[in-house]
Amino acid sequence: MIEVNSGRASRTKKRTRIQARNQTRILDAALEIFSVHGFRGATVDRIAEAAGMSKPNLLYYFGRKKEIYLAVLRRTLEMWLAPFEEIRAEGDPEAEIRRYITRKLEFSRTHPAESRLFLNEIIQGAPMLGEVLRTRLRELVDEKAAIFEKWAAEGRIASRDPYHLVFMLWAMTQHYADFEAQIEAVLPGDREALFGKAGEVVPAILLRGLLPR
Repeated sequence: MIEVNSGRASRTKKRTRIQARNQTRILDAALEIFSVHGFRGATVDRIAEAAGMSKPNLLYYFGRKKEIYLAVLRRTLEMWLAPFEEIRAEGDPEAEIRRYITRKLEFSRTHPAESRLFLNEIIQGAPMLGEVLRTRLRELVDEKAAIFEKWAAEGRIASRDPYHLVFMLWAMTQHYADFEAQIEAVLPGDREALFGKAGEVVPAILLRGLLPR
């Protein structure tokens, strides 16, 4: 798992509950500021004000704005990777993939700000998160691609390029957070109903082309 904490407080051997709670407050506040103003427009003063603490107190936990930004991005990546990590080779392919889609759509529903902030980082070429993507993310994708290849070799799913299958899973689930405004323009109304329908349609379409008939 990626370590998301920085600054003097996180370099101590053991964080107290208060320190952990304050770091969470900072990251939650930073998410709101970064998602509205972007990295360049955000300031440590704004983040400290949103977190309800003084600037010196905030700097005890994170020494620079860049550290806060990177910590928010890393925390978001870990949230996304958690359901992906849970895909198991010994599981039933349909059940494993359905569970992943359900959890990923739930993340899109409940954490749209994190998703859009992460998207902006990727659109810019991942200047701050690139190394993490080339190591932690790539290693995990390699691991899950091997599972998909194993299922295909066993005849449990159709033989498809496993990496493009991963990309399709990401695209079909994150779209609902990254392009929420576009979706609402086309389908205004009950947001909960929209995600409920997505939870039915997305796995149905994907699995139809993946499971043996």
